[in-house]
Amino acid sequence: MNESSNTVKVAAVADLHVKEDGGKSYKELFGEISSVADVLVIAGDLTDLGKPKEAELLAVDLRNCSVPVVAVLGNHDHESGYVEQVCAILTDAGVKLLNGQTVEIEGVGFVGVKGFVGGFGRHMLGSFGESAIKAMVAESVEETMRLENAMRQVRADRSVVILHYAPIVETVTGEPLEIYPFLGSSRLAETIDRFKVNAVVHGHAHRGTYEGRTPGGAPVFNVAAHIEKPTGRPYALLEL
Repeated sequence: MNESSNTVKVAAVADLHVKEDGGKSYKELFGEISSVADVLVIAGDLTDLGKPKEAELLAVDLRNCSVPVVAVLGNHDHESGYVEQVCAILTDAGVKLLNGQTVEIEGVGFVGVKGFVGGFGRHMLGSFGESAIKAMVAESVEETMRLENAMRQVRADRSVVILHYAPIVETVTGEPLEIYPFLGSSRLAETIDRFKVNAVVHGHAHRGTYEGRTPGGAPVFNVAAHIEKPTGRPYALLEL
């Protein structure tokens, strides 16, 4: 275990999309991560369709991971309506699943929420018009409130925010412009910038860009497995 004053290495990845056919195993990847990192973070879309069988397969692969695992769910993990079962399976496997909570590991506070859609900057969706639009904005606001409440619980000097949806437009650059509003929300960045944050990780934007910063200067990393990273591997390796 590292002392809190020492560097903590965090491996971060997202969008594993484990399928129930078991066609792809992450055992070797998790074993590799255990040899180079102190903590593994998975930023959503752990499963492909949110099915218990998929979660069970991931849980088996995670036996090869000997470091703590912290994660949030993504939109794919909600697809089939088995969120409670998926969460139970992964929690039983030792995954620290966050949904508006914080956990401290080796002197670093990890804060996690899924996030939601809404768009960025002056193009961010407002609560006006049809009830469906208002409900969408309300969901986005609720996620940011959940994030803020979790941030207020952090007592560590260093913190990492784990999201699935993007908090800034820079890290979704490369995706079709038409779908930007569905890839994240600036509301998340506004909340993050009220606190001292060492790093933010997210996924969801498979064709996005690896790195950017919030308006307040917090570094943001798109760690979707499909994104090219400095490691040359599906995961990023962050030193805190």
